[in-house]
Amino acid sequence: MRDPDEATDGPTDPRVHPEESPGFGEEPEGLEDIEVSRDVTIGEATPRELAATDTVPVAGEAAESKVESLREGDAVERRRAALALGEERATEGIVDALVAHGLSDSDEDVRQFSVESLGQLGGERAAVAAAATLTDDDPWVRAEAVVALDRLDRAGHAEEIERALDDDHHAVVRNAMVSLFKLRGEAMLPVLLERSHADSERLREWAVHLLAGVDDDRADERLEAVAGDADEPQIVRNTAVRALDADPGRFRRQFSGGTENDAADLPGESTLNRRPDL
Repeated sequence: MRDPDEATDGPTDPRVHPEESPGFGEEPEGLEDIEVSRDVTIGEATPRELAATDTVPVAGEAAESKVESLREGDAVERRRAALALGEERATEGIVDALVAHGLSDSDEDVRQFSVESLGQLGGERAAVAAAATLTDDDPWVRAEAVVALDRLDRAGHAEEIERALDDDHHAVVRNAMVSLFKLRGEAMLPVLLERSHADSERLREWAVHLLAGVDDDRADERLEAVAGDADEPQIVRNTAVRALDADPGRFRRQFSGGTENDAADLPGESTLNRRPDL
């Protein structure tokens, strides 16, 4: 069992501590009384669409067949092919297919899975394509592009990742903060202090979580302010309390690895950018 005081790559999943979850102890009379306030989108999907991330059905297929599915398949086939190609040995043809077809696909999931696979395959062409994807219209594609650049060469792509801090979506900024914190550590204090005032509660939560790794009076003062702010959601306040209790040096040492290694284990969020699967 994980030590509750151990630093991790993310704030504790609120379902680990149900009493800290929003709405605990309340008894709403109906669905209309339940407030969803953490940027959750509830949609509809067929069982086949939900299984699109399962690459087992195509595991035995030749790479050429997967490339063909990426070019000519329906949306589910293209999504599965985009992910499965990341498990192949990197070749010029596979990388070209992901760049030329995957990243230009009309389906945002295909684009997201394509940039994820490019991050796994590596190489200069993959890196250039991932950096270009930071301007994609879909925020989850942009967020995955940050993950890919972090995996490929965090230090070498620090400038592109830093520009992602100015994105208008919390997932993109969150990924950039995590990547740059792993690279720069306590030097991220000004950024973390600023983002601890962000409009997005998720960004505030992550900013105070990362402040646990900064040994500075300004960090402690901000964490104390957040912990005592009755207007903050309980999960943000609890994260600040845990950050105050953490040892900064130990936190930084344990906060390691690529941003693709997310500590959350919510269904649909075991990989960094997966939308909640509700």
